[in-house]
Amino acid sequence: MESSTISLEKLQEKYEKLQSENAYLREQLEWFKRQIFGQRSEKFVETTYADQLLLFDVPKEPLTEEDEPVPTKKRKKPKRDGKNAINLPDDLPVERQVVDLAEEDKICSETGKSLIKIGEDITQKIAHRPGSYFIKEIVRPKYAYPNPTEKGVVSAPLPETLLDRCRADESLLTDILIKKFCDHLPLYRQSEILSRQGIEISRQVLSQWVLRCGKALKPLYDEMLKQILQSNNIFIDETPLSMLMPGNGKVHQAYMWVIVGGAEANPPYRFYTFRTNRRHEHVIDLLEDYRGVFHSDKYGAYEAFANRKQATWCPCYAHIRRKFYEAESGDPKLRKWVLRKVKYLFMLEKVAWKRSAEERLRIRQEKEVPIIDELIKVIQDKLINGKILPKSKLKEALGYFLGLVPHLKNYTSDPWSRLDNNVAERAVRPLAIGRKNWLFAGNEDGGEAAAVILTLVQSCRAVGVNPREYLEDVMKRLMSHNAQKLEELLPKQWAAARQQSNGTGDHA
Repeated sequence: MESSTISLEKLQEKYEKLQSENAYLREQLEWFKRQIFGQRSEKFVETTYADQLLLFDVPKEPLTEEDEPVPTKKRKKPKRDGKNAINLPDDLPVERQVVDLAEEDKICSETGKSLIKIGEDITQKIAHRPGSYFIKEIVRPKYAYPNPTEKGVVSAPLPETLLDRCRADESLLTDILIKKFCDHLPLYRQSEILSRQGIEISRQVLSQWVLRCGKALKPLYDEMLKQILQSNNIFIDETPLSMLMPGNGKVHQAYMWVIVGGAEANPPYRFYTFRTNRRHEHVIDLLEDYRGVFHSDKYGAYEAFANRKQATWCPCYAHIRRKFYEAESGDPKLRKWVLRKVKYLFMLEKVAWKRSAEERLRIRQEKEVPIIDELIKVIQDKLINGKILPKSKLKEALGYFLGLVPHLKNYTSDPWSRLDNNVAERAVRPLAIGRKNWLFAGNEDGGEAAAVILTLVQSCRAVGVNPREYLEDVMKRLMSHNAQKLEELLPKQWAAARQQSNGTGDHA
């Protein structure tokens, strides 16, 4: 009797284990199906709490229509042509082509009189002529002294140039860099495009030019990191980037880190740095002297840096929301409640950022902190006392949240800190698009050059500066510029100086 009881207990235990594993595998299967066939958006929509929005009496004055966190009806946008819209610059040249009647057709066949011109039908079409390249011929007259001397022949020195003894002008170098790091066009395609114009430049030569440009522009790159680390708020993220290993040609997974910063509410600068691996010490080296507020996800390197207590860590609530969004089984009621509370936080932040810094802090302390406290209490109770499958996405989400408890309210104490790390996430996107086209870095030097050029190009785009105009101008001036005033050549300062000198901005 005792042995049968033991066997029944073992069977029951085995059954529960299999049931748990089955639920976990079904949850994984549903997640994979959603990744392939379903909607990827994390938008959380709920229709049962419209009246609860009245609980958020955030501003002292009534909310305007513009400040409304969740409008009851979507306002209809004015109809536009959408995908059919075409916008052309005002200074686009116009070449007139006249398609007229034959002279005999301008005479009426019945009366023999000439037809009278009463107007014109005009049809406009966008046309294209292949991009033009030309030889920039620099002529330097040589002079000899009238009387025979040992001074020899004299001529004017060559203008300053970024790359010494390079056959490419700064305008061509800029075109190559913009097409690769802004338009994501690989060098081998650029070589093919040039060849169709009758210009044969191998991919290897183009690659050498890119590497040399990266090294020559590095002083600006280092100055930008210095400016970023002096700001009070930074945002950091990393993404994988393939690199060819020297010798064997195999692909190795390296990483590109991005740090977004600058002394403003919307940080203007994007700093990219290439590393051959994802070790924690890279973050420590980058942020060793930083003492402000940093935003990131929960990667262990950022936790390790936060544990040094030298900087304030603001974890990303968008990542917290994603964890619970993916936890579709286990406790649907709890999941729905957590997502609703996190949504409230984002709604309140949307309103808070339209207010002054002081008002923003008041909203956070009075309205957002209680929500966070409630989340902590309920999730702690669920993880301790609730029945949760040991292997489930819900347990992962609960553990992820509770591991961040000491830092969850840090953003509420600083008016310029943010609820999420989306600024850095957006800065990663251009790199993610680019690597789908050029696939990998040829070597470590190539990855470092890519980081330098991406830093300048994407920072230009972030501050509304035309990266083509910026790079071409800076390349011509960098070698002779005062090394103690390199900040003058950073994109934002460059644009301000340009605007001050000619009264117009150079915007993309």
